[in-house]
Amino acid sequence: MTIRLYDTNARQVRDFVPLMPGCVSLYLCGATVQAAPHIGHIRSGLDFDIMQRWFRYRGYDVTFVRNVTDIDDKIIRKSAEQGRPWWAIGYENERAFTNGYDVLGCMPPTYEPRATGHIPEMIEMMRGLIDSGHAYVSDGNVYFDVRSFPRYLELSNQELDNLRQPESEGETGKRDHRDFAMWKAAKPGEPSWETPWGRGRPGWHLECSAMAHKYLGEVFDIHGGGIDLIFPHHENEIAQAKAYGDEFARYWVHNAWVTMSGEKMSKSLGNSVLVSEMVQRWRPIVLRYYLGTPHYRSMIEYSEEALREAEAAFARIEGFVQRVVEKAGPVEPAGEVPPAFAEAMDDDFGVPQALAVVHTTVRQGNSALTADDKETAVARLAEVRAMLGVLGLDPLDPHWTGADRGEDLHGVVDSLVRLVLEQRQQARSRKDYATADAIRDQLVQSGLEIEDTPTGSRWTLRG
Repeated sequence: MTIRLYDTNARQVRDFVPLMPGCVSLYLCGATVQAAPHIGHIRSGLDFDIMQRWFRYRGYDVTFVRNVTDIDDKIIRKSAEQGRPWWAIGYENERAFTNGYDVLGCMPPTYEPRATGHIPEMIEMMRGLIDSGHAYVSDGNVYFDVRSFPRYLELSNQELDNLRQPESEGETGKRDHRDFAMWKAAKPGEPSWETPWGRGRPGWHLECSAMAHKYLGEVFDIHGGGIDLIFPHHENEIAQAKAYGDEFARYWVHNAWVTMSGEKMSKSLGNSVLVSEMVQRWRPIVLRYYLGTPHYRSMIEYSEEALREAEAAFARIEGFVQRVVEKAGPVEPAGEVPPAFAEAMDDDFGVPQALAVVHTTVRQGNSALTADDKETAVARLAEVRAMLGVLGLDPLDPHWTGADRGEDLHGVVDSLVRLVLEQRQQARSRKDYATADAIRDQLVQSGLEIEDTPTGSRWTLRG
């Protein structure tokens, strides 16, 4: 058994050979908490949740670190605009991210450090880089000298002569416009911390290099994040860490975006879909299926139609599970997943191919039910549960049944309401509008909002 994964730095799929046998160390760039998460933000957490689940299934002891960037230019700007403390904005949105991960069934990380909790580690790293000539102080800022690190831009495969380094207001005194800020001098009214070079605050890139070093050491297995982080963030992390003396990450793994009309989903474009709103309109397990089952390196083009297709596909799986349980009672997951599923997951976490095995097994199970072959149906359900467990999509898992969430009955209510809506649609189809209206009125009186769309009716609880 060998897991293979695509290494962005090597630009090829490589065999995964852990630093320590039986262990995986994984650092994932987490949330910058200037706003609540949209589904594009949360996709990275879902993809790496599935990865760590597969590593654990394969017997690895996983140390998973996912940081929180709780101070940056956007948070400070929002603080000024809203007249609220920067830390209040950060904490509020950090909780929104945590809730988003939780509601979509993501396992918690081993550690989830905040940037502002690691200023001493950042100061220590800057001191070492300044002493070795890789960084310098100017106008109270600390900059990394990119020309001092010959391997700079290997990850993003750019030419230094053509580089345009993103920078923000106040980055004065650079020796070279391509150098990047590790520490930013304090401005009036902005948060700041004391350093040997004056008061200021962290640059975006420094925090991850320092936190990865603290929690995972000088060298670790995998560094992950979205493809938009390859440059400048990950490129600059590598420069800082390796110039400091760390070997740093041995594999670089990046997930693709969720797009709308071909553009990356982002707050600045005004095309985001908040997780908190989406889970009011769609069952969280369906949203997880939609976001988690494409290959992590494939773009997801958001549309309501695509979500409906995901809902229908998962309903076929869920329907099989329910029918077997009704016929045979509770069925425990199999001890092992089918070989074809394992082969797909071992090959760069090939979830689409693995999911095809799930659907094939469901069809075999349904055929067994039709033939009244209870034993075979039970065996197929055991396999399906094992596979869905790896993907975080087992509808019988306590997270989704509500056994660990105060007996949340959303799934049960959804099934019942959809049955009633189907009866209403049948009434409309035979032009029995009086019955259709009576059904709608009854649902509204029960506290539901009913929305008729071209793809069918949807329901939500009235606020």
